Amino acid sequence: MTGFHVDLSGRGDLATRIYQQILAAIRDGTLRGGDRMPPTRELAERLSVSRNTVAAAYDRLTSEGYLTGRVGSGTFVGTFKKARPRQAPAGSIQPRALWGSIAAGVSSTETPDYDFRVGVPDPAYFPVQTWRRLIGQSLSTELYRAPTGSPALRAAIARYIGQSRSVRAAPDDVIVTQGAQQALDLVGRVLIDPGTVVAVEEPGYPPARALFASLGARVVSVPVDAEGLAVQAIPRGTRLVYTTPSHQFPLGMPMSLERRIALLDWVSRHDAAIIEDDYDSEYRFADRPLAPLQSLDHDGRVIYVGSFSKTLLPALRLGFLVAPESLQPALRTAKQLTDWHGDLTTQATLARFIEDGYLARHVRKTMRGYDRRRTMILDILRRDFADVLDVVPSVAGLHVTAHLHPHATLTPDPPVAVRPLARFCADRPLPGLVIGYGAIRDDRIADGLRLLRASIHTRQ
Repeated sequence: MTGFHVDLSGRGDLATRIYQQILAAIRDGTLRGGDRMPPTRELAERLSVSRNTVAAAYDRLTSEGYLTGRVGSGTFVGTFKKARPRQAPAGSIQPRALWGSIAAGVSSTETPDYDFRVGVPDPAYFPVQTWRRLIGQSLSTELYRAPTGSPALRAAIARYIGQSRSVRAAPDDVIVTQGAQQALDLVGRVLIDPGTVVAVEEPGYPPARALFASLGARVVSVPVDAEGLAVQAIPRGTRLVYTTPSHQFPLGMPMSLERRIALLDWVSRHDAAIIEDDYDSEYRFADRPLAPLQSLDHDGRVIYVGSFSKTLLPALRLGFLVAPESLQPALRTAKQLTDWHGDLTTQATLARFIEDGYLARHVRKTMRGYDRRRTMILDILRRDFADVLDVVPSVAGLHVTAHLHPHATLTPDPPVAVRPLARFCADRPLPGLVIGYGAIRDDRIADGLRLLRASIHTRQ
């Protein structure tokens, strides 16, 4: 413990002050049982006191059992004294009032036995060996990068989303972020003032709603129907509209082309902007995808946000945004003020992974596995849950949503990891379930759904 700090400022006997500070550190757990103490000569030199002064403090602590000497090895903290957890002072500084109403919603780190969680891909699909090899080729010794991210990755992303999603973007239009949530945060920092009206879908993505509220926005809910966001329900004065048009979260329907055009017309007439969150559109199992709002936008009103959390791993924390030229300088500055740039090695690895064709092959491979799970779940829901659930039609993504019948209720804390639809509602809770199939193993689906069915009760 050569880095242990002792403060000798103030009055009083030096040996006593050394004794008291070491004792306090042992009791609060800063020094733990078995930790090696610095030799008396070394600590004396560091504190500019005599060796006898330090030795006196050590001798007192040893006599009381807090330290123990080992011949030829040194002095150590005793292992039989139970340390109390260190407690920081409560303090009187309080956060802004709104933070008391915002829940973080951090997911459990434990893997459930029956994992029907939403938005969780299967880590077993992740190409570990390929990724490890590419990391070895991509290790970076650069000190700093531009806040927008690796040029190679921005170019790779621009080509990839241009080919797979028809997004119109040059490399300079792309900003690499630490996941999609940071992309939303950057846009909010640039466009939201206290009191700015931000419209979000209802039901919708709770972390986006909470983020906008934390930035001081007045968040309003806009209902969705079979064609997506109800444009006519957007209130006047709205400055920013957050939407998931490719695969409405969490219900699953795509926004119709007519509704997309209507939304673009609305924001153009009302001088507003759109965040288009395209969170999992790589996985589409039927029908041709509609053109994203970004590619239909001729007025520079759409900020397109994407992520690699669903296709690869959430732990990589890699996302991006594509912004109109008018917002790019401000977004670059906001990114630099937030974290300067992300992990350069991970960015370089992903660039190679995309450019060498591994990402496209990975998506094709995982598509087959997820489609198999999706089919199994839909077949069982239609067969065994028809009297209690109505499945919402959906042809994309990694989850399905179903409405509970009025006479059906879900047992609190069911034995499977599934999310109630009400968790995604801010104004009017809807009874239903959101069932993910990204992480559930094929051989666990039938048993998991059997347990889920036993957890749904009906009233006669």
